[in-house]
Amino acid sequence: MADVVELRAAWTRHVGNGPSELAVLDDVVARHREPQRRYHGVHHVTWVIRHVHDLAAEVAVRDLGAIIVAAFFHDAVYDPRASDNEACSARVAARALTGLGWDGGRTLAVTAMIQATAKHEWSADGDTAVLLDADLAVLGAEPSPYVAYVTGVRAEYAHLDAASWRDGRRHVLERLLSADPLFATEPGRRRWAARARANLTAELATLAAPT
Repeated sequence: MADVVELRAAWTRHVGNGPSELAVLDDVVARHREPQRRYHGVHHVTWVIRHVHDLAAEVAVRDLGAIIVAAFFHDAVYDPRASDNEACSARVAARALTGLGWDGGRTLAVTAMIQATAKHEWSADGDTAVLLDADLAVLGAEPSPYVAYVTGVRAEYAHLDAASWRDGRRHVLERLLSADPLFATEPGRRRWAARARANLTAELATLAAPT
């Protein structure tokens, strides 16, 4: 409940609190309560938005409201068996924002940020960089919340057998560790880079052999 209260406050500030705006918020929250979500749920969105605000306090951004809205929608569609979740989420956002009368250029900026979360490649665009770093901040968490994140993601991929999970997860970890830099903003690197590399390296070591 606390997460929803926090999300409603952020939505009201950056989008509005009229009936149409709140109906869209209700839809977004309902999507993040779908039963297949063990990590990519309401709490994840809350933390991404917190990190966006924190980073934007130190990084110059063009449109904080657009970044916040992209954070709300970036996992609006989440099917662990699918490969087009970000593109689908961007389409959901575009329909919703168009219905709310958002400017086309601003809507396009939101959808571009959402689609950038598909590969999490370093971005020179400050607004996109803030969203990507906020989304990856969990990698730099302390060990206990990092383990909770991995456990949640593994539960979302319960349809994979142990070997398939290890292979896929190893690929993800190796790609993240090869990223230079992993975080696109200076405060993101300062806050999370060292701990993230330690977490990723430690997890990768656990995947070296079957358990």
